[in-house]
Amino acid sequence: MSIAAKANTLWEYANPRKFLATSERVMPFFWGAALVCIVIGLVWGFFFTPDDYKQGSTVKIIYLHVPAALMAINCWLMMLATSLVWLVRRHHVSALAARAAAPVGIVMTLIALATGAIWGQPMWGTWWAWDPRLTSFLILFLFYLGYVALWEAIEDPDTAADLTSILCLVGSVFAILSRYAVNFWNQGLHQGASVLRAGAVTGADTEEKVSNIYFYPLLLCIVGFVLLFIALVLYRTGTEIRTRRTKTLLARERANG
Repeated sequence: MSIAAKANTLWEYANPRKFLATSERVMPFFWGAALVCIVIGLVWGFFFTPDDYKQGSTVKIIYLHVPAALMAINCWLMMLATSLVWLVRRHHVSALAARAAAPVGIVMTLIALATGAIWGQPMWGTWWAWDPRLTSFLILFLFYLGYVALWEAIEDPDTAADLTSILCLVGSVFAILSRYAVNFWNQGLHQGASVLRAGAVTGADTEEKVSNIYFYPLLLCIVGFVLLFIALVLYRTGTEIRTRRTKTLLARERANG
């Protein structure tokens, strides 16, 4: 199949009916696989890994903190991609997918901030520090809130999609900073990447890296959070499509009545 044919096949899912039919078929897999991965990963990590020689049992919060932080950042990047599709192609499903993902991103960001504070207090002696990564992550959270508020504040859905897409473009700066702040600024309490970094597991680099004892259950938790995110976004996008259909039908009835 040519690239053009593949692209045309992909754009078929911009049709709401096609999207709903496909998402309803695949959602049970994502829900089930997410549940299995998260449960096994958390049980394995919390009950079958040893305490760290430096951090003790506190290190086990990594199984919630790291997956949630990764999804909080990548959720916004997913919103960026779908917002760009809306601005360029004007496909309503892409705009609704971005809207559907925002509350999921808020929850992921809250989990990351809360678990980070719980982890940081015994390690740093404080619940919060104006560290570059923490600060950019907090700003990202505020952008999430602003994004949702902007959708709710504007009645016309296309205008709301346009303005929220622009907001998403601006907020993407902080999503990137949240991921790479430690690399941009050497100062700060937050450690550098020690999990998803080339050579971190294989030992090809000499920087501090997570032990395989913790890495494998963590990887399972990350996969579970990714699958959970996909399931939630598919479900919520379907809800947004049905809600928009209902509002359109009601508006037509009022206009005809």
